[in-house]
Amino acid sequence: MTDQTPSAERPENVTFPGLLRIDHVGIAVPDLDEAIAFYADTFGMRCVHQETNEEQGVREAMLAVGDGAGPRLQLLAPARPDSTIAKFLDRSGPGLQQLAYTVTDVEAAAGALRARGLRLLYDEPRNGTAGSRINFVHPKDAGGVLVELVEPAPGGTPAG
Repeated sequence: MTDQTPSAERPENVTFPGLLRIDHVGIAVPDLDEAIAFYADTFGMRCVHQETNEEQGVREAMLAVGDGAGPRLQLLAPARPDSTIAKFLDRSGPGLQQLAYTVTDVEAAAGALRARGLRLLYDEPRNGTAGSRINFVHPKDAGGVLVELVEPAPGGTPAG
């Protein structure tokens, strides 16, 4: 697929600051412990981080793939029935929920996307995994994909 948009229609004065790499792929699961065991037993992945994010209403785990140097797999299970992940599971069932990118500055990245006409879910960044700061691009503005922007905590590593 090629980009057919004439350059004259693109906002020339808007750059996308600090996009570094794919951070993680998020998978919604109904039971975190079962999912961790499945990915460990089936694919040999290692759980390198777990936490409960009360603000998001989610229990989560980051799994390392291969040598652990690349992007992570994030498993997301509801911590309460009214959480976004619980609603996602009710609507769509278990499966791919998001694609996340590491950025150097989540506020600058969000501003650049807003300048391009995209909607973000939050006015200000929220707390993410391992002290990171996050925001999300509305899936209707990103081809049906929930895109997460992740600014790691100072001294943090990609994907937590």
